[in-house]
Amino acid sequence: MTSQKITIKAFKTDNVAVSPERTGLKSGDLISGGLLIKESIPMGHKVALCNLGKGDAVVRYGQTIGFASKEIEAGRWINETNIDLPTPPQLDEIEYIKTPIQKAEPLEGYTFLGYKNKSGTVGTKNLLAISTSVQCVAGLAEHVVKKIKQDLLPKYPNVDGVVAINHSYGCGVAINAPAAVVPIRTLQNLADNPNFGDQALVLGLGCEKLRPETLSSNADRNSSIFYMQDPEVVGFNAMVNEVLNLADKHLSELNQRKREECPASELVVGMQCGGSDAFSGITANPAAGFAADLIVRAGGSVMFSEVTEVRDAVHLLVPRCTSAKIATELLEEMRWYDEYLATGKADRSANPSPGNKKGGLSTIVEKALGSVAKSGTSPIVGIVKPGERLKNRGLNFAATPASDFVCGTLQLAAGMNMHVFMTGRGTPYGLSEVPVIKVSSNTPMSERWFDLIDLDAGQIATGKKTIEEMGWELFQLILDTASGKNTVAADKLGLYNDLVLFNPGPLT
Repeated sequence: MTSQKITIKAFKTDNVAVSPERTGLKSGDLISGGLLIKESIPMGHKVALCNLGKGDAVVRYGQTIGFASKEIEAGRWINETNIDLPTPPQLDEIEYIKTPIQKAEPLEGYTFLGYKNKSGTVGTKNLLAISTSVQCVAGLAEHVVKKIKQDLLPKYPNVDGVVAINHSYGCGVAINAPAAVVPIRTLQNLADNPNFGDQALVLGLGCEKLRPETLSSNADRNSSIFYMQDPEVVGFNAMVNEVLNLADKHLSELNQRKREECPASELVVGMQCGGSDAFSGITANPAAGFAADLIVRAGGSVMFSEVTEVRDAVHLLVPRCTSAKIATELLEEMRWYDEYLATGKADRSANPSPGNKKGGLSTIVEKALGSVAKSGTSPIVGIVKPGERLKNRGLNFAATPASDFVCGTLQLAAGMNMHVFMTGRGTPYGLSEVPVIKVSSNTPMSERWFDLIDLDAGQIATGKKTIEEMGWELFQLILDTASGKNTVAADKLGLYNDLVLFNPGPLT
């Protein structure tokens, strides 16, 4: 008798399932219920569990992810070629109804070893940051970073490194335009990230629109800002030496810092996914969501983001908001982004990516439903606008584009001191400013990228571990990494992406 192949349904009401089999499903295979597979279906891709007529709903995660564009026989492959995108939830029709929120039992006694800042924040790295007010000085910033690493850092063993916050903003921009507030406050808040110890330097040119003084919160600006156009500094080498002298003073102060025991409530964790596949919503993201709930129970803060990957599931998030005001703010961010896309003559159909589709994700609706799983089940206590700083402890939605690099930059500006990044297709994504824990949604990818992935959540799909077990494992890994006891793969390899500003404003 032919053995049945394993398939996974996300919800009991789903009329599709996915296969965790490494070789996928082959024509003639049998799956649960004795259903005969009619064609080869790759690992993670959807198989129809019943006959679907043209226009019938395709249901995954208990929600309609699309409509069959033609008749689909049970046992056949469902993908982007035979499914039509449904209309998004109508924002004006989503009503907030206050529901009793059950308070989860507090999680007490969990700590990590962090760097306490005078501002009251806590860092997980001890870094010297060199911010820039305009792209013109990026070359100088990169040059002095190399010199600092070579000549100064060996003298300061308690400092983890030095990073340059370069960007393409600062001049040739409509700095007073309403949307300019986004990149400006992003740069201001980036310089104040907890991992920089309230010690960021600012390099300016001198003639730029974005004044360097607006980026420095240091009271002693003479020791924290350098202008290349300073008439008293003659020659490039003299400029370099001036910056090195400033850096030396800041490094001396940073070097006095030591890790101290801090409660888990000081964690500010950014949850993000990129290179997602059909397993992301049933393994890595739910495990991250479980860990997010643990962090919230411990009094900490968690951000989930990516507007276009939330938009089609926003009706499921509104009831989780703790007030009508927060629900309204959430919907306003969705509406703002709808208008932003329309201005550029784009819409949500630009997502998912070709890689997402190869991984089994057919529509942005399916992707969004899997994406929001990383938010866990905690109530949403705040909405963080692009470039703003997080204000409320607990679970927050940080409104960002779905671009990995822009999202990571905005979460850094919001104050994250730990980053968790889920992937199904694989990405070398990393940030030098914050530890990035990479979580794989499937085991084959973890095995191929054994030295790039920090945690294999694909064990959930194969039944080796439960979501709860993997969530606790991730939570402990976050604490160990925040304490400096564990070094993530990106840091071991020195694989880092550039920060990328979100600038919806006009150029001049």
